[in-house]
Amino acid sequence: MAQAVSRWGDTFNYVAIVILVFRLTGSGFKVGATVIFEIAPVLLFGFVAGVMVDRLPRRRVMIVADLGRALLVLGLVVLQEHLWAVYGVAFGLSALSVFFNPAAASVVPALVDESDLVGANSAIWSAAVISQIVLAPVAGALVSFAGPGPAFTLNAASFVVSAALLAGLRLPPMQAQGGDRRRHDVIEGLRLMRSSRLLRVLASVQALAALSAGATSALLVVLAQRHLGVGAGRFGLLLGAIGVGAAVGPLVLQRLVRDVRHPGLLFGPYLLRGVVDLALAAFSSFGIALGALALYGVGTSTGNVTYNSLLQSSVVDRFRGRVFAFFDMVWQSARLLSIGAGGVAADALGIRSVYLLGGLFLIVAGLLGVTQLHRSDLY
Repeated sequence: MAQAVSRWGDTFNYVAIVILVFRLTGSGFKVGATVIFEIAPVLLFGFVAGVMVDRLPRRRVMIVADLGRALLVLGLVVLQEHLWAVYGVAFGLSALSVFFNPAAASVVPALVDESDLVGANSAIWSAAVISQIVLAPVAGALVSFAGPGPAFTLNAASFVVSAALLAGLRLPPMQAQGGDRRRHDVIEGLRLMRSSRLLRVLASVQALAALSAGATSALLVVLAQRHLGVGAGRFGLLLGAIGVGAAVGPLVLQRLVRDVRHPGLLFGPYLLRGVVDLALAAFSSFGIALGALALYGVGTSTGNVTYNSLLQSSVVDRFRGRVFAFFDMVWQSARLLSIGAGGVAADALGIRSVYLLGGLFLIVAGLLGVTQLHRSDLY
């Protein structure tokens, strides 16, 4: 519930910030620059956040992060006419999320049995995605009618509600870790990543997938206009198709799968998304694109749930914060590179080339996982 309520606020916040920056600057580049301020904290603070999550009570980390994010967003209500404030708040929100996200992912195994991890992660994901599908049009209407201020206020309130819900969460006490060993803890976490074949392969697959998804997700609007020949209204339908697929995927997964330790289940979603990207590059039919993107949403959501469930069940509790933080860093750094390279490729070679390359990256990622990991590696 805490994560779902927080996502409600995030939906209003995202729509408001995009519209606000464009109103202030009239520049698509400066709108896109907000992504840099969201990714930079992950790269700067990821290792530190992972250590803190493994050393401090995780419930406290999440509550402090929520309250800090609420204060930042309230500041934006007052300073919304200043671009530097918008960028600063985007940076601060992301920095606190760097601490919140691995803590939230790490506590799930303490709340449910291992056999229920897929169901728990599916429920968390589906609640958030379905909320975003429903609230995104409401957020757009609110910002258009009343400006970004009320949307920022709602986001601040969502963080407060999330913190209040988390305050009632009962978790088993963490094993005490004495002394100031932060540097050693970082090195210890990196050694675990290097020594574990499972984690090395998963990180490689994650990086290849991010090299695809960063560009293709950011440039979907370009594909819609230049390749499919549709305007803003139909572009919204394309986003809706992804959202519907992303909501349905975990519900199906929860009913059919109890154990995600199978290479086909773990890496099949990457192959599915790769085929979708190739289809988007090959066909200019809006109907085909709509169905393909729904399948893309299914692949994205099921891949996310199986990845989280596998890491939660395979990594011991005292390392989980560092492992989840490391994977966030891998994803965001490759995503940043992908966005930059994708923009250059779209202008120089055409938007279809971006989706062709993106599809190939995803297929290579899926094949790498299937061929490099066997069932014995996953147990």
